[in-house]
Amino acid sequence: MQPNAWVAQHIQVHYEPVTARWSVTGGRMDSVNVRATATYGTKRRSFYDLLQSSLNMQPARVDDYVEEPDGKKRAVPNVKETRLAQDKQKQIEAAFRDWIFKDPDRRRRLAAYYNEHYNNLRPREYDGSFLTFPGMNPEIELREHQRSAIARILYGGNTLLAHEVGAGKTFTMAAAAMEAKRLGLCRKPMFAVPNHLTEQWASEFLRLYPSANVLVATKKDFEPANRKKFCARIATGDYDAVIIGHSQFERIPVSQERQEHLLRSEIEDITEGINQLKRSSGERFSIKSMEKTKKSLEAKLKKLLDSPKDDVVTFEELGVDRLFVDEAHSHKNLYYHTKMQNVAGLSSAEAQKSSDMYMKCRYMDEQTGSRGIVFATGTPVSNSMTELYTMQRYLQHDTLERLGLGHFDSWAANFGETVTALELAPEGTGYRARTRFSKFFNLPELMNLFREVA
Repeated sequence: MQPNAWVAQHIQVHYEPVTARWSVTGGRMDSVNVRATATYGTKRRSFYDLLQSSLNMQPARVDDYVEEPDGKKRAVPNVKETRLAQDKQKQIEAAFRDWIFKDPDRRRRLAAYYNEHYNNLRPREYDGSFLTFPGMNPEIELREHQRSAIARILYGGNTLLAHEVGAGKTFTMAAAAMEAKRLGLCRKPMFAVPNHLTEQWASEFLRLYPSANVLVATKKDFEPANRKKFCARIATGDYDAVIIGHSQFERIPVSQERQEHLLRSEIEDITEGINQLKRSSGERFSIKSMEKTKKSLEAKLKKLLDSPKDDVVTFEELGVDRLFVDEAHSHKNLYYHTKMQNVAGLSSAEAQKSSDMYMKCRYMDEQTGSRGIVFATGTPVSNSMTELYTMQRYLQHDTLERLGLGHFDSWAANFGETVTALELAPEGTGYRARTRFSKFFNLPELMNLFREVA
């Protein structure tokens, strides 16, 4: 039997969409192959182990186990073996890049697939010079970029106003809301703004549109005795704009039925992911992490089901069909699952206000066909590429799912490149492997995808 035929028969590469995990099975049957244990591998980490780690964007690491006085064993990186494994990992990745384009038929097939799925966007350019803005203060003249941004909001889908401080995002959103309502594109716009800026926002809105009917939430309106009454005013009134603070916005709940549906859906997805990892003998760390997440979701679901139903008006009952969020970067801590470890800038911390915003954005997408959300921030990305992914989850959820990029690891594998190096541990007692995203892969395609909303 030819070597390639033997490999094809006994060694398999599998991809699990739920967890975005690659697994390489059968490698131990080729343990006597010097190319697997020396040329492209080491005695401690074979070629097949390193290939699986590279496919999953995980750094190569070799540990020794030291027994503690209490009898427990602690993993300590073997610096020499880890460096050797990382060098072999780089060789594998370089050889793979050379191999992938060597065969003309394979090159054409993969290039066609990539171009069809990712390199097929030409972002539309918007020109708002023709807009007239009836009812606007004649003493105020909007700038060219503001007019174009308003046209983008009116005639495009979900929008991110990633304009620097002082670029006039407030006037842009106010004018877009008024024009959308005048043209019949929405009935009731809501503005979620920083708590300390609600009155300033109302003042600026009325300065731009003096005759606008604006409802502004105050701290008193969301006291327990007044909250139901105020939410009822939003639901029953015909307002040009409803302006509330971020914390007040969070206190308007999504219906219990919708929360239950989303939680059950997440639990089903993560359960399927755990089962796939177990079937493919996945890493214990990944399985434990996902089981921990599952328990957390189940606890949330139990708490939700046990809590008595509140008769307060829910977000769905307010009648809001256009949502504007100022300083949207304050909602960047949205939970996501990843199998990558020790990667600088990756954090799976979850903020309740971010989860709440995500649920409301999903509802708005369902009601408006992904055309009803406008985020505004001067810092859409401050110190981590994950913030870019988070913004896309809020504004381009359906697009990411359609492209197979809904899982963070799939997104990162398509657009990010990782570099691993050993560095001194903070406590100075040893070394640790540290992985960083050094640059973006396929940056033009990523930015074209992102510009669909920005």
